[in-house]
Amino acid sequence: MRRLLMVMLLITSPVMATTYKVYYLGGQSNMEGFGENSDLPAQYRTPLTTVPIFQGNPVADFKPHGGVGLWEVLQPGFGRQFSATPQANQRSDYFGPELSFGHRIATLHPQHNVALIKYALGGSALGYGVGNNWYPDYRRGNGINQYDHFLTTLREAFAARDIDGDGEPDTLEPAGIIWMQGESDAYDSEITAKRYSDNLKNIVALFRAALRKPDLPVVLGKITDSGMDPEDGLRMNWGSVVQQAQLHFVEQDSCAALVTITEHFTHLNDGWHYTSEDYLTLGNAFAERITQLESQCATRSPQ
Repeated sequence: MRRLLMVMLLITSPVMATTYKVYYLGGQSNMEGFGENSDLPAQYRTPLTTVPIFQGNPVADFKPHGGVGLWEVLQPGFGRQFSATPQANQRSDYFGPELSFGHRIATLHPQHNVALIKYALGGSALGYGVGNNWYPDYRRGNGINQYDHFLTTLREAFAARDIDGDGEPDTLEPAGIIWMQGESDAYDSEITAKRYSDNLKNIVALFRAALRKPDLPVVLGKITDSGMDPEDGLRMNWGSVVQQAQLHFVEQDSCAALVTITEHFTHLNDGWHYTSEDYLTLGNAFAERITQLESQCATRSPQ
């Protein structure tokens, strides 16, 4: 709880500041992104100087320096193989949904400044002990896992007083959460998959608490199976259980929605990840759905 309070204290509103609507993007590999920069249309190749992004350094459980990084303008290279130190970001040859999301969300909010915070790690799960995981009460090793790296990401991002480098302080106002994750839980075991519903509800509540908005809009991306398993066709034997948990969550939460466009995507030969075009489509869909939720949900600050 102390680590969560430290993050919450940083989400403040300085006087005379430029205000940014901030969206957090998280999850596992299909949020990291396997889109290839070389496939990008011209409109996405140039840095979008009006949209800052902070991506926390993605590392495994128990590892140091997770979540550190620097604010930078949105551009290709924030996909898989991205890394960061407190001194520099090392962009990669890949992009994820954040790229088209940032372009589209800026268009949908012409009267506002927008900024993105991203932390995702491929193969990570919500289930306790399933590889690298987000379980908040992790007790293995040194106790540091993906949830801790997420909190570090927020702390580092909100600690920066001038995210756009114009010499003036900035205010960051959380506006939404985008979550693309669940494949690992659906792959691991029936027990883990059946626990996904409770784990998802719990982690979203903690995300909202860390961002200090209990009704913050949340958009989930539906996990989909490629059908490319050589034995029975299913890469995720319990995928339907996790899909049902995702649907149940959005049905029970009036400020949550499920993007299902992934049902029409083409998987790469690895059977898990999408094509470059699909990542662009996914980011646009996330932006449009979260904007709809923002107009529907009256978010409130803690009393």
